[in-house]
Amino acid sequence: MNYEPVIGMEIHVELATRSKMFCGCPSNHFAKVPNTQTCPVCLAMPGGLPVPNKKAIEWTIKLGLALGCEIPLFSKFDRKNYFYPDLPKGYQISQYDQPLAIHGKLGDVRIHRVHLEEDTGKLVHSNNMTLIDFNRSGVPLVEIVTEPDIRSGDQAKEFLKKLYQVVRYLGISDADMEKGSMRLEPNISVRPMGSKTLPKYKVEVKNINSFNFVKKAIEYEVKRHIDLLEQGRTPVQETRGWMEGNNETVSQRIKEEANDYRYFPEPDIPPMRWDSVFVNGIKAQLPELPEARNTRFMKEYALNAYDSGLLTDSRELADYFEECVKLKSVSPKKLANWIINKKVNIDDVLPATLVKSIVQASAVATISDTELENVIQRVIGENPKAVADYKKGKTQVLGFLIGMVMKQLKGKGNPESIKKTFQLYI
Repeated sequence: MNYEPVIGMEIHVELATRSKMFCGCPSNHFAKVPNTQTCPVCLAMPGGLPVPNKKAIEWTIKLGLALGCEIPLFSKFDRKNYFYPDLPKGYQISQYDQPLAIHGKLGDVRIHRVHLEEDTGKLVHSNNMTLIDFNRSGVPLVEIVTEPDIRSGDQAKEFLKKLYQVVRYLGISDADMEKGSMRLEPNISVRPMGSKTLPKYKVEVKNINSFNFVKKAIEYEVKRHIDLLEQGRTPVQETRGWMEGNNETVSQRIKEEANDYRYFPEPDIPPMRWDSVFVNGIKAQLPELPEARNTRFMKEYALNAYDSGLLTDSRELADYFEECVKLKSVSPKKLANWIINKKVNIDDVLPATLVKSIVQASAVATISDTELENVIQRVIGENPKAVADYKKGKTQVLGFLIGMVMKQLKGKGNPESIKKTFQLYI
């Protein structure tokens, strides 16, 4: 029997707000001394009450709008109850049935919801001990949940790259997977080819930090599921972890259902209401997004899809390119070639400096025709002895003659081009 994968994605992105989700502690926890970015609220001390971070809420709505989502005018926070060492309260403040954004789409993948919650602490395993660092506890965490529209590891990888681009364009997170700012979790199952019903199980692979690893984990799981189904067995609904060293997944725990978390409305945070004016105000802040900018670059600057795709890969590079174009001294196509082929460091080279360099290099190139030939013939006529010596085999004389040409060209010539042209005349 032939099978097809049925894959949905859950993506967690830490928001780059200055403070945490429900308290005033700094949210920049990476590489900080453990347990120094904490307070009674994010440590769940008695009497600590959560105060929502307005910026995090606005940024989540902004991401929802960028993904084409509907923004309900009512939303609320809920308690998600479970016990784990990195969860100091014994519950996580998240969103259950009234998320901030619903029903969007990115490329050919539908977005089910975008909701906001708080991150957990971090477990550190060392010397046969498990330690807990609560610096990350309470950091704003947006979760993007897709519909099960993905059919392959390659499609998942392509979708995640697009989402990463959108997040970075919005400036709401660095989405640095090595730092854990973006964590990827595919939900995987398979079904007989042609079936339209969802499988009765799914396996979630947790906390992957690489697009390539997501692809590999999906391909591994799909093969494992098909092997089990061919034996007449249904894969266990569970959470698994990706083991990079062995290129395989391993079982972690039986996957919970929603009712296992005993969700109920967060009693310490009132429900949130807004109007269309508020939502439209956030929508007006959206930048030109990657797909639209890519299309415009191809149309407006006559770039091919490859060059345009590279230039719009990051908002910073696309902005840099357009700053160069505004100077109107070099064609967009030539600018694109220089930026891409010479791997220009946009942090070190100002647009005006780059354009000046291209103009100067182009001026040197134009010398290689009539003007260069005239100067070479003049130098040959003025230095008959050197030319005669060269013809007798004293090839080192050529360096002298090239130097004379460079002197008359006031340093503008390209020595290699001069050498090649010289050899045509002597």
